[in-house]
Amino acid sequence: MDQYGRAYATGRRKDAVARVWIKPGSGKITINGRDQEVYFARPTLRLVINQPFGVAERTGQYDVICTVKGGGLSGQAGAVKHGISQALTKFEPILRAPVKAAGFLTRDSRTVERKKYGKAKARRSFQFSKR
Repeated sequence: MDQYGRAYATGRRKDAVARVWIKPGSGKITINGRDQEVYFARPTLRLVINQPFGVAERTGQYDVICTVKGGGLSGQAGAVKHGISQALTKFEPILRAPVKAAGFLTRDSRTVERKKYGKAKARRSFQFSKR
């Protein structure tokens, strides 16, 4: 908790990193200075972001301000979800059990596999030519 009554947490997914602040409010979510409907145009991404509030039964009770960098939109949505979950448990420690049971506190460690030499991509070989 900081001097403004906000809880802070960092969320990560793939290459995306989200810095999240939550405070009691009307349920407004701001990402990089833009509203969630503008930043995450796809409804599925907005659904992902609001999952922690649904599990904790706190929909529309917290305002979220976050900055997110790196990765694509899907990874960024996952990072924001992870950050919101962490911040919720810091704000209300009693919510840790339901949020953890839903698996939102675990950082999804799956990342893109690196490209190897002698290969076209990470695992794909070059086309075989007999002659």
